[in-house]
Amino acid sequence: MAARAVKTNPLSPDAEQVLRALDTARERTLGLIAGLDDQALERVHSPIMSPLVWDLGHIAAYEDLWLCHRHGGLPLLRGELARLYDAFETPRAIRGEIEALGPDDARAYMEAVRAHSIQALDARGVGDGVICEMVIRHELQHSETMRQTMMIAGLLPAGEPALTALSGHERWLTVPAGVFAMGAGAEGFAYDNERPRHDVEVPAFAIARRPVSNASWMRFSEGGGYERREWWSHEGWAWKEEDDITHHPAIATGDADAPACHVSWFEADAFARAHGARLPTETEWERAASWSSSAPDGLAGIGAVWEWTASQFEGYPGFEPYPYREYSEVFFGDAYRVLRGGSWATDARVAGTTFRNWDLPQRRQIFSGVRLAREA
Repeated sequence: MAARAVKTNPLSPDAEQVLRALDTARERTLGLIAGLDDQALERVHSPIMSPLVWDLGHIAAYEDLWLCHRHGGLPLLRGELARLYDAFETPRAIRGEIEALGPDDARAYMEAVRAHSIQALDARGVGDGVICEMVIRHELQHSETMRQTMMIAGLLPAGEPALTALSGHERWLTVPAGVFAMGAGAEGFAYDNERPRHDVEVPAFAIARRPVSNASWMRFSEGGGYERREWWSHEGWAWKEEDDITHHPAIATGDADAPACHVSWFEADAFARAHGARLPTETEWERAASWSSSAPDGLAGIGAVWEWTASQFEGYPGFEPYPYREYSEVFFGDAYRVLRGGSWATDARVAGTTFRNWDLPQRRQIFSGVRLAREA
């Protein structure tokens, strides 16, 4: 990147590694939008999503705040933009109405912040690496969020979404009862909601070896799945009726054997009830994923679509917010449901067995599907 030219002193090997990862994330971000004109970048494609150009400014402002300012001790490059690109100060509902940076200025801001980051790393090194890794992953996660917006707008690049057929039948894996260590260990990078690791005793259960396919979902839909009241929760039925919900168009047009995608939690819950099953708890999901990881015939399709669980988003016993409360703790409670596993759009650096995603039960802009569970 052009910003690398401002470096005046050799950086440490660790800092060079961080910069390579930052550059890789940036190439992914800019490559994603390379074919879009300014109008597509500035338009509000959905009221629940940001204009794509706002994401660009936010990515830069987040890097400047955390890597340059809080880690490197440098003044903010453009302090007047901090509030504008703060996700809590400027909610999605108003991001299309504010005077934000245009596409050219946003790209210039991203490049200037990267030069600022090089100065910070030159002066302070990487420290324990936590802030650096957080900034890298933040940008990678936004490339998935931007893909969600682009999916809604019909702007995804050729070849996306990258959902392909899964081999095998929708069979079941029985996981024996046992105690396992849930969550991320003390070493390495993890988000605050993944810690502390703690022992959990899990009764035996069965879990589907693969996510529900488009073909299975269409059988559910065509068999009255969106008409049979007894399969829906009270809240789910009210949402479906109010918004006149039926299956997502991508399910009907996708490969029959590919995982069903753009499924809300309400729909996943109804589908499970219709099949005499249920959604796995996130404890069961992580237990199955870790227990079967070395088995030749374990869980298939992890990482194809985010998989809804039955669990509400809460902190683990002994949870401590880090490095800021707004990353996880403000979302705890009964409003959000947990998703696991990652999707085709999730970078491998982000996805992992202990990583926890969350969203509202009515949302289906995310690349989400469902893996069923039942009693053993």
